[in-house]
Amino acid sequence: MVQTPSKTLSLAEFLQLPETKPAREYVDGKVIQKPMPQGKHSVLQGELVPAINGAVKSRRIARAFPELRSTLGGRSTVPDIAVFLWDRIPRDQNGEVANTFPIAPDWTIEILSPDQSQTKGIKNILHCLRHGTQVGWLIDPDEQTVFVYFPKQEPEVLDEPDDVIPVPSFARDLKLTIKDLFAWLLD
Repeated sequence: MVQTPSKTLSLAEFLQLPETKPAREYVDGKVIQKPMPQGKHSVLQGELVPAINGAVKSRRIARAFPELRSTLGGRSTVPDIAVFLWDRIPRDQNGEVANTFPIAPDWTIEILSPDQSQTKGIKNILHCLRHGTQVGWLIDPDEQTVFVYFPKQEPEVLDEPDDVIPVPSFARDLKLTIKDLFAWLLD
């Protein structure tokens, strides 16, 4: 759903607006409201964040964040999951995690909801890849398929139960098959 403001907003003006739930994104000069996550989306997001963090966070390799705004390259988007290498996590003057992330995640994950455009998700992933992201996943719960994107490569399409989903090298301890991922929808 595209929201048409009374006047065209710049990215700086957009960033001054209060946050909403679900989040709004700024893409190509337009303010776009993300669809409200539904059941399958919520389950997958809720299971993936701790699974990723379980493989990388305790050793301070990386950290997964749900619904974290990244602003870069003239866009401000909110991937369903954004994973940052530990030493790239923006910090404030106290050493705490910063509130704003003006960089691309190292791994970006979009999970489709029934009313969400697959094209929009792909465009967000490709934008991140052009700005330094190592891997992007587009998860389609209805088709039980994961599209995996790498910079300057053809995407991989995984839909067989035993397909192991590729992860960035820093998360190599996370072994997840299509069957494992979508089994979370049965729990």
